[in-house]
Amino acid sequence: MAAAPPRAPGAGDGEGSDGGGPAPRAGREAPGREIVRAAMAAAGGEQQQMLTQRLKAAVHYTVGCLCQEVEEDKDVQFSKQSIAAISEITFRQCEIFAKDLEMFARHAKRTTVTTEDVKLLARRSKSLLKYITQKSEELASSNMEQKEKKKKKSSAAKGERTGEQEAAMTENEDSNMA
Repeated sequence: MAAAPPRAPGAGDGEGSDGGGPAPRAGREAPGREIVRAAMAAAGGEQQQMLTQRLKAAVHYTVGCLCQEVEEDKDVQFSKQSIAAISEITFRQCEIFAKDLEMFARHAKRTTVTTEDVKLLARRSKSLLKYITQKSEELASSNMEQKEKKKKKSSAAKGERTGEQEAAMTENEDSNMA
């Protein structure tokens, strides 16, 4: 039995040079296919970068509005540089929070971030944890109330249909007797 020829690192193990799929094999793909993939990845990267810039702008605007409120309440002034620094720190912290929440969900073998993940994230700040727990309980009770209303509505609608059907049947039976 002949030994298999040595393979280059990454060849045939399901990882291509871009890490996004199987490595292209000679003679199986059209030569322009790799160029198209690279162009699509670049376009996706540009779109991602554009979305990130829009998010940063939104965070900067919100921080600016909050700083204006504080300026009015406390009679202090914020420089444009300090607002920009607060915005950048806030954005970076939000990125860290998003990654942490994703990892908490993944650790629990879920693909959805839950309120429990958010509570876990806020566990070091007692006041924030208390606030998040309170809001979580309010949302849960509100959801339960909505579910109960839907149940009552659907059961009432089913009851009305049954009553209408019975009336139609009675009317039909009466017309058959005549």
